[in-house]
Amino acid sequence: QVQLVESGGGLVQPGGSLRLSCAASVITLDYYAIGWFRQAPGKEREGVSCISRSGGSTYYTDSVKGRFTISRDNAKNTVYLQMNSLKPEDTAVYYCAAPVNEACSKGDYWGKGTLVTVSS
Repeated sequence: QVQLVESGGGLVQPGGSLRLSCAASVITLDYYAIGWFRQAPGKEREGVSCISRSGGSTYYTDSVKGRFTISRDNAKNTVYLQMNSLKPEDTAVYYCAAPVNEACSKGDYWGKGTLVTVSS
């Protein structure tokens, strides 16, 4: 059974940083494009960032460009999302998914999510 486990969420003040991790078991992540998604209370889930199999191609939704960075360490079977200059509107449950489509809008397997709260 494929398992994706997110970690690294928490409470952070505006302007702060967090690094989310997505670790996989059963599947080998370097075979797949991986994505980070988020869902805020009362809102639909949105694709935040995705990375290609090789890591050579990345996607970011407009609201996080210049602040978030996605990366992957295939040797550790882990994908990361470095989040800097966090804003209250980044508050959401963040999920990783694999594999994801080219539009970074859908995924096949999902983790259970990690909560990120940006508040003073």
